[in-house]
Amino acid sequence: MRLLDQLRQQIRYLHYSIRTEQAYVHWVRSFVRFHDLRHPADLGADAVQAFLTWLATEQQVSVSTHKQALSALLFLYQKVLGQQVPWLDQVSRPQRAARLPVVLSHDEVSQVLTALPDAHRLFGQLLYGTGMRLLEGLRLRVKDIDFERRAIVVREGKGAKDRVVMLPASLEHALRQHLAAAHAQWSADRAAGLPGVLLPHALDRKYPRAALSFAWFWVFPQAAPAVDPRSGTLRRHHQLEQPFQRAFKRAMQAAGIAKPATPHTLRHSFATHLLLAGYDIRTVQELLGHSDVSTTMVYTHVLKLGGGAVRSPVDNLSGLGGLGGLGGLGDPGQQPASAPGATPGVQPSTLPAWPPGPGRRPPQAHERAVAYTVLPCSPPTPNCTAAAASAF
Repeated sequence: MRLLDQLRQQIRYLHYSIRTEQAYVHWVRSFVRFHDLRHPADLGADAVQAFLTWLATEQQVSVSTHKQALSALLFLYQKVLGQQVPWLDQVSRPQRAARLPVVLSHDEVSQVLTALPDAHRLFGQLLYGTGMRLLEGLRLRVKDIDFERRAIVVREGKGAKDRVVMLPASLEHALRQHLAAAHAQWSADRAAGLPGVLLPHALDRKYPRAALSFAWFWVFPQAAPAVDPRSGTLRRHHQLEQPFQRAFKRAMQAAGIAKPATPHTLRHSFATHLLLAGYDIRTVQELLGHSDVSTTMVYTHVLKLGGGAVRSPVDNLSGLGGLGGLGGLGDPGQQPASAPGATPGVQPSTLPAWPPGPGRRPPQAHERAVAYTVLPCSPPTPNCTAAAASAF
C-alpha cells in the first residue's frame, strides 16, 4: 500500500475529520517532495528540522501553519510508520504569540450585516446571534433547530462536543421562511431520485431512510449536488465556506470598515457584546463551547479601554483640532445640571444598564468608574479639577 494511502487509512481509523486528513496528506506530500521523493522511513530528525526551517524562513508561514505541518509529520512517524524515536520530542516547536481578537462594535456589525447580500444575510445574522463558528453554522441540520425551546443544538463542534445555543427571537420568522425554501429543495431532490445527505458514523446503515428524511437535511444546502470526496457519491452537501467568506469581505469593504475582520469576528463580537451586557463569564464560556474559562477570558481584555480606561493627558490640552477643553466632550458654556446627589461636573454616560437577571452580574468598581464622563467647568475651578480626578 502506498504511503499516502496508509496515512489516510490511519486517519480514518482514528475518526479524524476530513479537513485534518486533507491537511496531513498535503504536508506529508510536501515533505516527501522536499527531500526528492525519498521515503520518510529513511529520513531522520535533521530532515524534519530542515523541512520545518524551510517553511519558516523561505516560505514564511505563520506559527499555526508551522505547527500543523509538525503535527502531520509527528502523526506520520508515530501512527503510520510506528517509529517511537527519541528525536521526535527534540524537534523545536514554535510558540504562538498572544494576540487580542478583532471585535466589531454594535454599529459596525449592523452595517456589515446590512451590506451582506440577501442570500447570505440570514446566515451572517445567525453567526452573530449565536456565536457559532463558520462550519458549525454551515453543518446545521433541520432537526437541530428547536423553535419551541428557542434553541439550536450545535453537533460535534470543535473537539467533537455538542452544545446548545439560543435561537434569536428576531430571526425566528426569517428562519422559518428559509426552512420552507430548504424543504422545497429537499422535495425536488427526492423527486429526482438523488441520494440522501451524508450521515455521520455509519448511521445510514443503522437508519437506512434517515438520509432521505427532511429532519437530517441541511439548513443551508448547497445550490447544486456535489461529489462526496470519500465515497464518490453525487449528493446534496451543505454550503461551503468560501462563498460566505467572499461575501463578508465585500460587505466589510462596502461598509467602509478598515479592520482585518473575517466571519469568525462575528463570534468574537458576540462574546464581547454579551460581556458588555453584563452576562457572567461562565455563561459566555458555555455558549462558546470553550473547555477552559481561560480561553474565554481573552474577551475581558478586549473590554478594557486603552490604558485601562486612563484618560490621556493630551485630551486636557486646548486648541487641538478645534476640540478645546477636554477633547470636545461638551460645550463649556452649556453644562447640564447635575442630578440630585451627583458629583458636580460629572454626568452619567449612556452605557447600558445592568438589570438583575439570570446570568447577569452587577458592575464591578472599575466598571462603575468608567461609566461616567467628565464634563469641563467654565471657568475651571479647583472644585471642578477635584471632581474630575475623583471620577477616575
